[in-house]
Amino acid sequence: MVASNTYAVEQAIDEATESKIVEIKDNAAKSLEDYQEKYGSDIYGLVAYILNLVRVYSIPLCFLGIAIGAIHQYVIGIRKLDTLEKGMALIVTFVTILIICQILPLAFAVFVKFGRG
Repeated sequence: MVASNTYAVEQAIDEATESKIVEIKDNAAKSLEDYQEKYGSDIYGLVAYILNLVRVYSIPLCFLGIAIGAIHQYVIGIRKLDTLEKGMALIVTFVTILIICQILPLAFAVFVKFGRG
């Protein structure tokens, strides 16, 4: 009897997870179609969609990298001088990546808008 209840719970969880995955997939497909319609081309729409995802996901990842670099710079670097330089290099690298990832979608939109004619 316990096994049938466990199976029913697992089946309900699987159905809920499946419905969430289908919902996420439909939202992504709709968003991609919106970008393709906005830019007037399948390729430009796909590139704009990918650049938007890069822009969104680069923020938390770069802040995490900056935090790791700051820990190396200011916490671990007090005792080990080689880590001090590594921390500063990490901070500069992740700030540069963050700036590039934030400016790239804007540059692409300007290029498509004014460069294509």
